[in-house]
Amino acid sequence: MTIDLKTVKHISKLARISVDEEKADKLAGDLNSIFDFIEKLNELKTENVEPLTSIAETTLRFREDKINSQNIREKILKNSPDENKDFFVVPKVVE
Repeated sequence: MTIDLKTVKHISKLARISVDEEKADKLAGDLNSIFDFIEKLNELKTENVEPLTSIAETTLRFREDKINSQNIREKILKNSPDENKDFFVVPKVVE
């Protein structure tokens, strides 16, 4: 796949990006080199290669889910900008 100057201008118009003639020409060359590299990667034989999830060969330890904090609702609500016993009251953001 090759990217020409017309395609670069079309893409820049769709993206609403202003690209002058000199930058568009350089961008076309950069995009073509990227697509060439992708084509080289597509030539690799990866049928027998298992997907890699991590380079470290360790497994995560499981831990028990337990609640460490007791009822701290009152402590949290003390940080509210306006005083209210049930929830945070904050200034209106959307008009």
